[in-house]
Parts: sequence; C-alpha cells; structure tokens
Amino acid sequence: MIVFFPTYARRLPAERRWRATVAGMVTRPLPPKSRRRAMAVAVLKRLLDLDEAQSGSVVFQRRADAFFFQRVAGQAVRIAVGDRLVDAGQTDRSGHFEASFDLDEADVAPASAAGGEPRWLCYTGMAGEGDEAVAVESLAPALPGFGDPIGGGRIQLIDETGLSVISDIDDTVKVTNVANRRELLANTFVREFRAVPGVVEVYRRWQDTGSAFHYVSASPWQLADSLCGFLAEAGLPAGSMHLKLFRLKDSTPLGRLPSRKRSKRRTIEKIMDEFPARRFLLVGDSGERDPEVYAAIAKRRPQQVAGIVIRQVDGKPPREKVRSRLDRLARRLPAGMLRVFTEAEELGELEPR
Repeated sequence: MIVFFPTYARRLPAERRWRATVAGMVTRPLPPKSRRRAMAVAVLKRLLDLDEAQSGSVVFQRRADAFFFQRVAGQAVRIAVGDRLVDAGQTDRSGHFEASFDLDEADVAPASAAGGEPRWLCYTGMAGEGDEAVAVESLAPALPGFGDPIGGGRIQLIDETGLSVISDIDDTVKVTNVANRRELLANTFVREFRAVPGVVEVYRRWQDTGSAFHYVSASPWQLADSLCGFLAEAGLPAGSMHLKLFRLKDSTPLGRLPSRKRSKRRTIEKIMDEFPARRFLLVGDSGERDPEVYAAIAKRRPQQVAGIVIRQVDGKPPREKVRSRLDRLARRLPAGMLRVFTEAEELGELEPR
C-alpha cells in the first residue's frame, strides 16, 4: 500500500512556475496471525487494560492496524499530475519517500479553492511497475469544493506573501492529554478523536481571511490517515502535514511518543525558509516544549513571526508554575508577541497579520 501525505507548493519568485513537494510511504500489511503482530496487540491491551469488547472495537482495530505493517524500502514511486508523469524517487529504509519538482502555471490551473481557502492540486500515483504496481490510498478526505476525493494526494498551492498558521495538533487542536501516559494511549488508540472546544471556530475564522495552514506535530506518521479524517470531520482547515517518524521497536514500550525539540524547530524553519516573504503565526500548547521552540524561532526571525499563541493545559507541573514559565518567555519577546489562553473564546477577535 502507498499513502501520500498532504504537502505544499510555493511559487518561485519572478517566475511563472511552482516548486511542489510530494511525500509519503510504502508499506506491506503484517499477516493477521504473525507473531510480531500478536505481541504488539498484547502490549497495547495490557497497557490500556482493555477488555475483549474494547480490543475488538472498530476504533481500536483501525488505529492499531496503522502500526502493524512492514516498511518497503527501495520502492520506485511515480505520480501523475494532469498529463505529466513525475518520478518521485525511491523509498528509503523506513519506507518513506519525498521529492520536489517544478510545475508550470498550466499544470496548476485545475486546482480548486472554496471561499478564501488556498488552492489544492490533486494527483494520482503508483509504486512499482507493471503487474507489481502498488495501489494508491488517498490520505486527505474530500475538501469543500472538490467533490469526490481522487485516489492519490493533494498539494496546497501557497503564494509568496500572506499569513500562514503553523499549528501543533495534540492538545492544541485535538484532545490528547499528552502529560498523562495512560490517557495519551487511550486517546490515541481507543477513543474517537475530539477537537479542543472552540478551536475550530478560531481556525475557520483565520482561514476565512486567507491563511494557509501547516500542522507540525510529534504524532507519528502512522496516524496521518486518521488525523486527516479528524481535521475534515471537525471542520478544521486542511493543511500540509509534518509528523514524526516512529517505529514500534523505538518505544519502551509504546511510551509517550515524545517529540524532539530540535527536529520540530528544523521542520518549522524549513517551511519559513521556503516562504521568506510570508508571516507566520505559531500555535501550540504548554504541555511540552512548544513555547520554548516558538520563542527561539521568534528571536531569530522577528520579521517573519506574526505572533505566538499557546494553549495552557492542565497537568504537571501545576498551573501556577506553567504560567510563570510562560511569563518568563514572554518578557524575553516583544510586547504582545506571546499570547496565552485556556479557553478558545479568550482569543476573541485576534486577527494576526
């Protein structure tokens, strides 16, 4: 199976061309009765203390299955954009691939948008050749104005100037409770995803003003399909997806799936490097290191950062210590740069520019 992740394309300055990126992974499902699969299911059931009804639920089966596969390395991937066939290279040892290529204005002409939303370009693809070609599975659900989804992937077309929102996912737009390991696992594998109250309305308001979105998160790539579905069902804006490479054997066992501060910062700065004339609103939560990462970026790139918005979440340490930590960071930044909220309604009519 091959899955494509939502990505973006940028207009090249002074040229009538776009530079697009495609990314995804090629996998092979584990046999239903394999020893590795049985052991992984047993670990999850023990960690979550699941009964038979819970372990047999549709949600658990779907989420757990996303982690039970073999990665296919060295697999050639091709995509079709309009009348063009593009070589996307080969998968690496982790089964992932990423490639960039240029598109003319004529190539992106079919891209659609609804209201003030950015345009999206659809493509199809395959891995392998001839009788060994692997079927394509679309990650992103149908977007407003697109009609039925096309097997393959989507590329968001983002202009040189404007505002982009770089958003975390867990405990920023989705209730996860990362600070509580048991709750984290339950919210990841057992429960339907839930949006943080009030955030959908805030994000939709920003989208209506023409903002583009990038989701940069420590969530593993295995959940990309579920997360894309969650964004669409909740009414959150679609955007490019930048998640974490995670393998079951890297966990001890299936721990907190922690993010690496340096990796997240590199991903964000790469996006900002590719859009030097755009402004960026950085949105995250206080549960991990988002405030410190965002503050470091704002210090280095004050002309690009329109603001930092942090959702204060409950947990350890106590709320008073968290607020003190955020206040210290705020004092090191320009006045009003960092804004903290507990309830989304506190953001009022915040209109970043």
